[in-house]
This record gives sequence, C-alpha cells and structure tokens, in this order.
Amino acid sequence: MTTVIEARNVGKAYGKFRALQNVSFDIPLGRIVGLIGANGAGKTTLLNAILGLTRYDGELKVMGQNPSKNRAKLMEDVCFISDVATLPRWMKVSEVFDYVESVHPKFNRAIALDYMSRTTVPLDKKVRKLSKGMITQTHLAVIMAIDAKLLVLDEPTLGLDIIFRKGFYASLLEEYYDQNRTILVTTHQVEEIEHILTDAMFIREGELVLNETMDDLSERFCQVFVDESKADKARAFNPISEQKAFGKINFIFNGGIKSKLKGLGEVRRVGLADLFVAIMTGGKK
Repeated sequence: MTTVIEARNVGKAYGKFRALQNVSFDIPLGRIVGLIGANGAGKTTLLNAILGLTRYDGELKVMGQNPSKNRAKLMEDVCFISDVATLPRWMKVSEVFDYVESVHPKFNRAIALDYMSRTTVPLDKKVRKLSKGMITQTHLAVIMAIDAKLLVLDEPTLGLDIIFRKGFYASLLEEYYDQNRTILVTTHQVEEIEHILTDAMFIREGELVLNETMDDLSERFCQVFVDESKADKARAFNPISEQKAFGKINFIFNGGIKSKLKGLGEVRRVGLADLFVAIMTGGKK
C-alpha cells in the first residue's frame, strides 16, 4: 500500500454549518503531514472522519478501509493522541499496560517499558496522580509500542512546557517514525514541528487551501525585506502579503520569482507560520 489516506470531496455539515467542504487529498505512506488551521477551521472534524468517529459525505479510505464501516479493523493499524485524550485515571501506569496488552494484539509491552525506563514516570502510581507531562509520556509509550502504520496527533503537546514538547517530537522521530509509518499532526505550535514535516496542508473554513510538500513550498514561496523606497517595486510583483518589521517591509511572494527579487533586498525562505498567516489573511493561494 503506497497511499495511506485517500479523500475525495469529503464534506460534513452540522445543520446549515459546513464544517468540511469538498476536501480532497492523498497522503502517501511514510510522510509526516501537518494539518494546520485556525480554531474552528475543520481540523478536528476531518480527523474524526479519518478515525471513523463521525459520519461524512464523499469518499474516504484509510489504510484501504472505509473508516465508518470498518473502524474496528482500521484501528488495528491506527493510533491516536489528542489534547483531550485521557488514560483511565483510576489505573496505575502498569495496569494501563496490562489493559492495552489484553485488548490490542500489536502491543509490545517490552517496547513500552523500555521507553518508560528513560522517564521519571513511576509505574506503580495511578494516572490521576501524574502530571500532564507524565500522562503524555505514558500515552506515548503505549503508542510507540503498538505496531501501527498511521499515527494521528491532535494538538498532542497542548499545555506542556517546551522541554516536554521537544522531547515528545524527538521521541517520535527517533523511536517511532520510519518510511513504513505515516504521521498526521495538527498543532498551533507550527514553528516547533516545521522541521519534522514532509508535507503541509492548510485548512480554512472547511476548505483545503494548500496541500504541498515542504520542498515544493520552499521553491514556490519566498519573502524579501525591503526599504520603503523600494516598496512600490516589490508590490509590482504582486505579493500575497506585506508587513512592516524593524523599519523595513516584509513581502511574501508566490510563484518562484526569487531571481527577480534579489535587487530589492534580502530574499529568504518563508517560515511555515508566516506563510500560514499570509495565506489565511491575504486570501490568495
């Protein structure tokens, strides 16, 4: 299987409100994809459709399965972490592993315990006594010990300090991710995951407005800082956004015109967060 998720005209309505509007995309095997959007843009609705947690219009296949009809089979190869995901608070950490081992045929307890041995999480303490960071580490141990092909992360590090956040993503890259696994992640902390992404998707008001590899984004978009005296010359190239910064004007351009901008100022690669703001507020793709 080379395509993990296939979506064709996927839609979702809550009464008159359209949470998703004809969303279409493919996610190949072995990619790390960032699904980025403002609050209420449709990220969680799309993830719920992928996980078989909500009905939808259109066509959707995940690991070759219809998530609505074959969710039990699908979840053998899919893992999920959410900012609202909770482990059973009355269980001890060791009992969490006991439970997962009893219900999931692809759980490897040895892998979970090896990861936990490198944390400060006590196995004999109940979940309700753990900090949020420790709960996330425990959940991550469970995830990494399951031989799943697709990992879906919905704001997985929300509320964690920067040390835990960086450790979380480092563990994913070093101990979980390989070319036979795919990760789909949503987060508002775009700068912290940009370096691990292979692809980015921007969603706005239920519509997918950008879906490209990180390499293609670097080629397609650029930014240049110019003096105000050269601002009109920069505007002649139709920037998608402009913003004053440090006494200069920062223009962002779409269209692979880096060579034409060199005489105006310093041409730079556009960070994913800046590009997101430019596209969402500029209204251009």
